[in-house]
Amino acid sequence: MKPAVVFPINDLSGVMFRHLERVLPDLKCLFATAYLCIPEDHRPALPEALARLGSDDFFEILFLEQDYDIGAKLRRLYEFAAHACPDRQNLHLCFVDRIAFALETEHRDGFLEDIRASENHAPLLFQRSEAAWDTHPSNYFKIENMVTEVGKLLFGRSLDFAWCHVVVEARDLRRILPAARDDGFAMIATIILMLRNEIRTQDVDWLAWEDPLILGRDAAKLKAEREQSLAESRKRLEYALAMLQLLYRAAG
Repeated sequence: MKPAVVFPINDLSGVMFRHLERVLPDLKCLFATAYLCIPEDHRPALPEALARLGSDDFFEILFLEQDYDIGAKLRRLYEFAAHACPDRQNLHLCFVDRIAFALETEHRDGFLEDIRASENHAPLLFQRSEAAWDTHPSNYFKIENMVTEVGKLLFGRSLDFAWCHVVVEARDLRRILPAARDDGFAMIATIILMLRNEIRTQDVDWLAWEDPLILGRDAAKLKAEREQSLAESRKRLEYALAMLQLLYRAAG
């Protein structure tokens, strides 16, 4: 059966909805269904965009009645998708800005090929290749790679716990989610922790840095700004430290 794609949207500006509409033909070729979660307050702000999504049978939308933190938001979305799908259906857990970047750039063909080839390989973790990491601000890599290196020391595998794209069967996601209790973005590390012994990995270039495209900014200037931003480093340190605590507890 065709897989499903699962991602949150939180964008009152409507930018991500415009990107989503551009890549929708490709998504419909790759996936059977798209499971989305969208804050309830987007209804009055973006009535036309949401009306188009709501009238399209390709989308199953979970409207969130309150402003959950990212961890609780993702947990509710993943529960929504996992319980709606057959046991063996593959779910692509990802983020719409990453998908839009891959499909709207020179990475399109590689992305399409990798997604189609992943059919019989779940659980599968798509990881940022060296070339992909080179496009990111250096502070992003240094902080997130710290978690990867600690995981390698503890578990003997190099895994991106702050992942961008994971393929997992619905039955496995249902099994994992009760353990994903940590708030914040660190909760996504639980999925990799629970699958660490059997998950396959594939390094891909199409997980290059998406923000310059999405924000319409010059890549070099934006990269320099982020590298010099204490706020950006603190933001990543917050979830990296929480992930390190998860890894430490999991190692016993």
